[in-house]
Amino acid sequence: MLSDITNIRYLKGVGEKRAQLLSKLGVNTVGALLSFYPRDYKDLSKIKLIYDTYLDETVCVKAKIVTPVTEHYIRKNMTIYKFAVADESGAMSVTLFNTKYTAKKLHEGSEYLFYGKMSGGIFKREMSAPEIYESGNNSIMAVYPLTQGISSKYLSGIIKTALMSCKAVDIIPEKIRAEYNLCDIDFALENIHFPKSPEALEKAKRRLVFEELFLLQSGMMYLKNKQRGKTAVVIKNDYTNELLKNLPFTPTASQLKCIGEALADMGRSAPMSRLLQGDVGSGKTLVAAALMYNSVKNGYQAALMAPTVILAEQHYESFLKFFKNTGINCALVTSSLTAAKRKKLAESIKNGEIDVVIGTHSVLNEQIQFDNLGLVVTDEQHRFGVAQRDALTKKGNSPHTLVMSATPIPRTLAMVIYGELDVSVITEYPKGRKAIECYAVGKELHERVYNYIKKHIDEGRQGYIVCPLVEEGETARISAEEYYKQLSQNEFKNYKLGLLHGKMSSAAKEKVMRSFSMGEIDLLISTTVIEVGVDVPNAAIMVIEDAECFGLSQLHQLRGRVGRGEHKSTCILISGTGDAATNSRLKAICKSNDGFKIAEEDLKLRGPGDFMGKRQHGLPQMKIADLNSDYEILSYTSHAARQTLTADSNLRNPENALLRDKILNMFSLT
Repeated sequence: MLSDITNIRYLKGVGEKRAQLLSKLGVNTVGALLSFYPRDYKDLSKIKLIYDTYLDETVCVKAKIVTPVTEHYIRKNMTIYKFAVADESGAMSVTLFNTKYTAKKLHEGSEYLFYGKMSGGIFKREMSAPEIYESGNNSIMAVYPLTQGISSKYLSGIIKTALMSCKAVDIIPEKIRAEYNLCDIDFALENIHFPKSPEALEKAKRRLVFEELFLLQSGMMYLKNKQRGKTAVVIKNDYTNELLKNLPFTPTASQLKCIGEALADMGRSAPMSRLLQGDVGSGKTLVAAALMYNSVKNGYQAALMAPTVILAEQHYESFLKFFKNTGINCALVTSSLTAAKRKKLAESIKNGEIDVVIGTHSVLNEQIQFDNLGLVVTDEQHRFGVAQRDALTKKGNSPHTLVMSATPIPRTLAMVIYGELDVSVITEYPKGRKAIECYAVGKELHERVYNYIKKHIDEGRQGYIVCPLVEEGETARISAEEYYKQLSQNEFKNYKLGLLHGKMSSAAKEKVMRSFSMGEIDLLISTTVIEVGVDVPNAAIMVIEDAECFGLSQLHQLRGRVGRGEHKSTCILISGTGDAATNSRLKAICKSNDGFKIAEEDLKLRGPGDFMGKRQHGLPQMKIADLNSDYEILSYTSHAARQTLTADSNLRNPENALLRDKILNMFSLT
């Protein structure tokens, strides 16, 4: 009997060559094959009469072939086969392309099922290249995403083999299955791939959606419980006012509220586990600085981990200003440190001479050890895996943790991503922060847009042009590389241009970013790599090409790169489509600067899969759940997960052993 972690190449009918093809679909184990769910279904049991169909409707009709199947040679590599079929409502013509084998098996006078898109007109029905089945086939057939060399027939065959060869484990405790009327895992897997009926398919899908959301929410709650426990890091005295009186500005009421919420947590015997959400430019860094200041003044060290060197450097510079004349020692840890400097710095951190450590993934290096780590902060937390964040907290004795995100997450999505994480939200901008003007225009206005950019540069400002692609591809959309060449040689040949994209090495990206930050580049042509971590107060104009390619939240994140200084700033969205829905969507973002409202709208328009995209690196991908349509199940799973973890916080009871193993594997924990 195979297990769900058995390599797919050992499944009968696969082998080394096909295993390589299946890996392109993300199928590397038998378990991954069983959870490679269909993207759609063809229901051959729902049969329509020919003249009860609509034009352009994909439909199944049962009809008898009433004319001979005739072959027509069109040109080299193109032979078509034509015949007519009829049912009690009338006739339709059928055309097949280069399918000699199929055509030879069809017989005049015999009845078949024809599944395809109906075309023709009011008085003439046609179907081109339909799928043809025996008339007695009334099954519901799964449709899978495929890759070259893997056919639907082959995939269905090995899934059947896997179902017979592998005993699936049921991670949902029996008590939960009974309470929520869920079928067992064997029934669910068999009927999601080979439904016996529409009712069986619905039952299977409900069970698998429940499992996916239950597993994810139980996992997030388990992580929180794991972190909670007890901590010796108790912040007894509040030194916030001591820090704030030295600042050249007044914090917002929202910032003070968030600081207060976090300090209340940090004064308890259980470690804080809090998310700080705030729009771009809302002042999350000050909140983090206040918590770090309190940690140090109470006798502990603090650490902040950022996803890029530039962002880490920006935080370092900010904290130096915040902590000026306070006696707090800060250090920056990045991959650019020499071995000698890293060793010396590591010694200073370990013996407690350094109070605040700011760095990239480099702070996870085994060489970096702390004397008394009391607070861990991760910035743009969705760029770190759960295991990475966990590794940093393990460098202390149950320290408090604060995760910061400038990506506003709708409440429904936050329930899944953060489980029971406590949340603080900064709801207002600091005084003096100017709203960014935003306009959506068509490509016919390119020349005017270029002139507007030049006007800003001539006044001493800088700007961005963002493209969705890095290199030229099959699409007609222009790439960042091609755009950079075109503008350098033509419209902006007298200006200093820079190019930035994700395929560049880290060193090359940092070099370009630094040049832009120092004002050595007037106009930066970039992909979305500038979405996070570029803080250039002099940048006052952003143009986003092919804006229809981006989600609303991503557009909001991108435009947040301008308007960070004293200058009036503008974001221009250029779209090549005249589609009314796209235009309406782009106009919606032009009307609002509220990231949370935009995020809610984005979730409605694109769904959670696209909203989360590749950004939630620490989370497993949802394969079957859809938060738009499965919200009711989400509320059930939230209750079920809480119920399970309240009764058994570390999942040590025998009935929860499989659930615990799955969670540890899902988050790469030990």
